[in-house]
Amino acid sequence: MQKNFSMELAGRKLVVETGRLAQQANGSVLIRYGDTVIISTATASSEPREGIDFFPLSVDYEERLYSVGKIPGGFIKREGKPSEKAVLTSRVIDRPLRPLFPKDLRNDVAVVNTVLSVEQDNSPEITALIGSSIAVSTSDIPFNGPVGGVILGLVDDEIIVNPNSEQREKSRMSLTLVGTKEKIVMIEAAASEVPDEIVLKAIEKGQAEIKKIVEFIDEIVKEIGKPKFEYQSSNVPDEIMDAVKSYAYDGMREAVLSADKQTRDKNVKGLTKDIMEKFEETFPEMGQVISEAIYRLEKMVVREYLIKENKRVDGRSLDEIRELTAEVGLLPRVHGSGLFQRGQTQVLTTVTLGAMGDVQILDGIDPEETKRYMHHYNFPAYSVGEARTSRGPGRREIGHGALAEKALEPMIPDQDEFPYTIRLVSEVLMSNGSTSQGSVCASTLALMDAGVPIKKPVAGISAGLIIDPDNEENFITFMDIQGIEDFFGDMDFKVAGTKEGITAIQVDIKVDGLTMEIIRQAFEITKAGRIHIIDDVILKAIPEPRKEMSEFAPKIISTTINPDKIRDVIGPGGKVINKIIEETDVKIDIDDDGRVYIFSSDSAAAKKALSIIEGIARDVEPGQVFMGKVARITSFGAFVEFLPGKEGLVHISKLSTKRVAKVEDVVKIGDQIPVKVMEIDRQGRINLSRKDALDSKGEA
Repeated sequence: MQKNFSMELAGRKLVVETGRLAQQANGSVLIRYGDTVIISTATASSEPREGIDFFPLSVDYEERLYSVGKIPGGFIKREGKPSEKAVLTSRVIDRPLRPLFPKDLRNDVAVVNTVLSVEQDNSPEITALIGSSIAVSTSDIPFNGPVGGVILGLVDDEIIVNPNSEQREKSRMSLTLVGTKEKIVMIEAAASEVPDEIVLKAIEKGQAEIKKIVEFIDEIVKEIGKPKFEYQSSNVPDEIMDAVKSYAYDGMREAVLSADKQTRDKNVKGLTKDIMEKFEETFPEMGQVISEAIYRLEKMVVREYLIKENKRVDGRSLDEIRELTAEVGLLPRVHGSGLFQRGQTQVLTTVTLGAMGDVQILDGIDPEETKRYMHHYNFPAYSVGEARTSRGPGRREIGHGALAEKALEPMIPDQDEFPYTIRLVSEVLMSNGSTSQGSVCASTLALMDAGVPIKKPVAGISAGLIIDPDNEENFITFMDIQGIEDFFGDMDFKVAGTKEGITAIQVDIKVDGLTMEIIRQAFEITKAGRIHIIDDVILKAIPEPRKEMSEFAPKIISTTINPDKIRDVIGPGGKVINKIIEETDVKIDIDDDGRVYIFSSDSAAAKKALSIIEGIARDVEPGQVFMGKVARITSFGAFVEFLPGKEGLVHISKLSTKRVAKVEDVVKIGDQIPVKVMEIDRQGRINLSRKDALDSKGEA
């Protein structure tokens, strides 16, 4: 039965329709925010998936270009693989939902959001997030929600909830916040050096709005929500858990204590083999369950060290960062390179500088059509000591690259100051915690090594969390989580920024939410960490961006011409500009506003191209003298190309100071001759004179 529900959200109407569309899904809603319309569905398998030790959740955000009145580019003319923005939005929806499902659920759950219509003032991303929460909450799928979400902007020092497109253009911050009625479950932010305390105020304001959204969803669930289905729990039986703990607790405490990840892994692997052999007869055909019990024992030991003894398995104090090193200029032929290492996390970033024509073309539902600055992240299997074939970047790699990109983007110089396309690639060579923030640090080093005049250096660090399961008010936060602490901990709170403010945040949690006190502590920890990394590591490796770029980087000469002259520079079918490129072996980009960029590793060639372009764009006036080339000969004179793409006629009477019987007696095709502009008639035809360009002594 169709029902409609509505609320005011940031001064605009949010309407939820249920009971009409996609009724075979476990839960579905059509959600409207202004003219933005999305259908959100949640579906679960009837039986658990066999042989897995994780919750199989998939979240998709499917962009449809018809939603903004576009036909897809390319030959196929239909949507292909998800855009990078769609992948990132899927992750933003996945991360707050995942921790609120039962940890022992093994049924497949698929959440799908299809974007049907987009009004740029009303974010489809936040609409899809709210729609997903409603679809799951009203379904029969077990879920400890609902959640609500908002985007927070900062315009003229005012915190704005769900800013419209005009406000987003002016905003210094885009902070996506998701939470339950009482706690925050996800933070994702891009900011332009916004002070920590202002971001905290924004989170507090966003939480108040989220509470209204959750109360709205609660009313919907109360009216149409289905009873949650019973499922087969994957919990380890108490008998097996108690037996494994009794036998191996002390051994596990000893096995995990090591500063070296490989040593620790070897110790745990040896202990695991011993435990499996010990219980294979006692609990026959229960190998997977015993393996799960070993995992839970290791998790218990690591967490107890932290929460009860304030002790970390690698011996560090809670506020101590692992050993840090930084190096620049490792690779001779790339345009810039930086290596950053934190403990056993090691990232190498390279910089490639290109022409403005190398920008990335975007084919999505957002107004943005090109991207000048790109950051890509690779995470090969060898970085964690595994032997696997590379299958290209997955969602995690795309997400980590985007996080580093957001962190550095506010510090990238404007196109007017630095007219290059910039591509960074971060190669993770070793991984033991927070490689995304290692990528931020390595990228700052590489940009400075490449001579990119970044405004300020950026660094990133992450904070961890352990909450006492017996008392939620008893928790600890700590600096610089390593892999095992990320794996078994409750939070990965990543913050990047300059010494003055935050540029990016990404928070992943495994509990039902974070209190404001936890968030405040995480901000204090990460601020101290990033300042330390900038002052004591990055700036000691390279104090400022290099004054000179690599000899292998393209050099740029730029000029500005009258936009009305662009067609003259390009010529019919690109004939003129292609001729300049062929003659000088340069690359040329021309903006619609008349800005011209010439790229070449040969400065002489670039200057020659510049001279030609400026000549073409220059207004031709009577009295000007040029050196031209004879292009055609007729009985009444010679046509001379005196600028690329521009010809004028030298009448036979104007060829020489002497009488001329035949044009060929004075010039032939290909001759270089001086000419003076005598007249430009009403039809734009140019009359030239060789005679008037000659010196006073006669023939030149």
